[in-house]
Amino acid sequence: MTLSADLQGAGDPQPAADVQSARRTLRLEAAGIEALSASLGDAFVAALDLFAAVRGRVVVTGMGKSGHVARKIAATLASTGTPAIFVHPAEASHGDLGMIAAGDVVLAMSNSGETPELADIIAYASRFSIPLVAMTRRRPSALADAADVALILPDTAEACPLGLAPTTSTTQMLALGDAIAVALLERRGFSDADFRVFHPGGKLGRRLLRVADLMHRGDEIPLCLPEMVMADAVLVMTAKTFGIVGVVDAEGVLAGVITDGDLRRNMAPDFLSRPAGRVMTRTPRTMTPDALAAEALGFMNESKIYCLFVVDAAGRPIGILRIHDILRAGVA
Repeated sequence: MTLSADLQGAGDPQPAADVQSARRTLRLEAAGIEALSASLGDAFVAALDLFAAVRGRVVVTGMGKSGHVARKIAATLASTGTPAIFVHPAEASHGDLGMIAAGDVVLAMSNSGETPELADIIAYASRFSIPLVAMTRRRPSALADAADVALILPDTAEACPLGLAPTTSTTQMLALGDAIAVALLERRGFSDADFRVFHPGGKLGRRLLRVADLMHRGDEIPLCLPEMVMADAVLVMTAKTFGIVGVVDAEGVLAGVITDGDLRRNMAPDFLSRPAGRVMTRTPRTMTPDALAAEALGFMNESKIYCLFVVDAAGRPIGILRIHDILRAGVA
C-alpha cells in the first residue's frame, strides 16, 4: 500500500530526519566537488597531455571503493574515444601486470595514497617507463611521490558522520574522472557520430542512427527517365518493391516521383503509353544522407509519406528510405 504524502511521517519525526540527513550528505558532496573544481590547474592539464598522447590505453586501477570508481572511469573514457581498461591491482600482482604495456598510461587511484595492493603496479610502471598519473588526497604519499603527475583531491569532509566510509572522496574521484573524459572528448573534437560507433546498441545508439545507415542503395533504387513509358515504369516499381519510382533527368537529378497514388489518379485508357515525365509528381520530398534517422521519421510522419529518396548535394538520388526501415531499427 502506498501512503499519501500527508500520512507519511504523520506524528513520526523520523522521515524528516532522514531527509535532513540526505540533504546534509548532498551538501557536503557538492561542497567537495566545488573545492575540487577550484583546485584544478597545471597538474590537470599535464595529466590530460599524457592521456591525449597515449599510443596504447589508459589503464585505470584502484582498490576497494576507489576500484569501483576506477571501473566506471575506464568505461567512460573508452566510450568517449580514449582507449581504456580497468586492471585490478591484486590480480595484477598475480599475472595481470601483463595487461599493461609500453605505450600505455596508468591512472592509479587511492584515497590515502598508501594502498599496499598498488605497490606492484607502481613498481612495474617505473621499471618499464610507463607514465603514472595518481589520483589521491594525500601528498606526500607513496602513490603521489611515485607519480609523474599527481592529481590531489582537496581534503574536504566525508559525508559519513563517522568520517570512515568513503563518500565525498569517492564522489570527487568520480567527478574528476568525468572531467578528464569530457576534456579529452572536447580536445579531440569527438562527435556524436564517433560516439555512436562505440554505442551501437541500446536506445542511445538508435537515436544517433543516420539516414545513410538505413537507406537502400545502388541497384535497389527504383529509377526511370522522363521519356520511359508508364508500362515500363510500372515494371520498375513492381520489381523494386518500394511502391514508388524516381524520375531522373539527363544529369541524374531527381526531377519527380511516381507513387501508387499517382497511378490511381492518372488511370486512363492511354495511361500505360504515357511518358513518366507527364505522370510524375514534381518537387518530391527528399532527405540528405547525414540527417538523423529520427529527423527523417518525423519528416515522413509530418508529410504523411511512407518512403522518400535520399539525395546528394546536387540532387541526385543515392538511396531510398522507407518508414518501416526506421521503425525496424528501433528509432521512435
